[in-house]
Amino acid sequence: MARRQTWMVAAGGLAALLGALWLALVWFIPGDEDLAAHAAGELQGRLGVPVRLGALHWRLLPVPAVVLEDVATDQPQPITVRTLTAYPDLLALLQRRVVLDRVELDGAVVPQLSLRALDATPRGGAAEAGAMPLARFVFRDLTWLSRHGVAVVYDGEIDFDPGWRPRQAVVRRPGFTPATDLTLTRQGQEDRWTAHINVGGGTAHGEVQSQTRADGRLVLNGQLRPSGVDVASAVAAFNRKPVIAGKATGNTVLAAQGDTLVGLAQSLHTKTVFTMGASTLLRLDLGKAVRSLGKEHAGQTPLDAVSGQLDTQNTPRGMVTNFTGIKARSGALTASGQARLANRQIEAEFAVDLVDGIVGVPLVLSGPVDKVAVSVSGGAVAGAVLGTAVLPGIGTAIGARLGATLGRMFDSGPDRQPGKAAPATPGTAP
Repeated sequence: MARRQTWMVAAGGLAALLGALWLALVWFIPGDEDLAAHAAGELQGRLGVPVRLGALHWRLLPVPAVVLEDVATDQPQPITVRTLTAYPDLLALLQRRVVLDRVELDGAVVPQLSLRALDATPRGGAAEAGAMPLARFVFRDLTWLSRHGVAVVYDGEIDFDPGWRPRQAVVRRPGFTPATDLTLTRQGQEDRWTAHINVGGGTAHGEVQSQTRADGRLVLNGQLRPSGVDVASAVAAFNRKPVIAGKATGNTVLAAQGDTLVGLAQSLHTKTVFTMGASTLLRLDLGKAVRSLGKEHAGQTPLDAVSGQLDTQNTPRGMVTNFTGIKARSGALTASGQARLANRQIEAEFAVDLVDGIVGVPLVLSGPVDKVAVSVSGGAVAGAVLGTAVLPGIGTAIGARLGATLGRMFDSGPDRQPGKAAPATPGTAP
């Protein structure tokens, strides 16, 4: 009986404590309207743009939480959030400190162009460096909208150490096969993370590291090792149209600098030296393009091997992609050249050598990516044939280069300069 009375007293004491805690929370928590106004002002101060809140309310059970609904920045292409739920640390809340155990985002659209207005967002000062205002961030159905309207959906979660340093982060493409995801794991207390990437049925594992310079500028460096990545599948995972199909292996070096996280992302530069075995050039028949002087080029080109270097450079106006040192060969032809893609416009020139006696033919691709024009001048073909006649049997080496040079001489004119593409003959998109 005494033990039962003891438990009853303890239970009553616990109930009284919880009741007092409940009253303290209710007394402490402001009204929804006041809190919504305060939250909108705080968000605007952090982001640098006006923010509209559709609704905000507190939820005390089963655990205290604040829910924001229908959040949108006041921009031509607004950043929108369907639901954002924050779970505060109860003890810190009673001490009038805002520390969040977890934040969950369900449904958001982030247009790339709208991030430019957030570039002036101030970072936390030294007083915040050791703080951990957020322990875990979970996001679902987050849509990234590129500057040209390509939408890609992501899920993921990030666990933070003090100073906003991710301890572990996972980003994935939900519902896409093969699995496409990135996992970052912090190495001890260093600002260095092991990266595990699954994409295109292959991997691109490696390491990234960051540092903050004395002037406050953020610096990011890293190295990845793509292996067995099916290029067509990898490109399709991000809702892009592939140009080539085949598995790639290589080495990637990345670097970035910026005053803010947005600036850091906008400056990211990657350099990838790659090789591919058996592959297929999609939507372009090189042999047909050369023989028809660019008038016909629809189809595909099977290749035995491809190698080269791919450089990407993020800028506030979008990504610039450069292919250099490209070399491709198959039983039907060899080709070498370079290409540049920026603002959905392509400029490329290749020297194509065919086994039936035509070598060093300059093949030019230009125009918007959804309507590429292919051109091969008659003078270039004549020059290439003469190059082969002058140096029979040399083929893809000296003969090809001499053929290309003579072709430019035959095709010279008042607007024709070395290294400048000739006016393209319009054709259908490759």
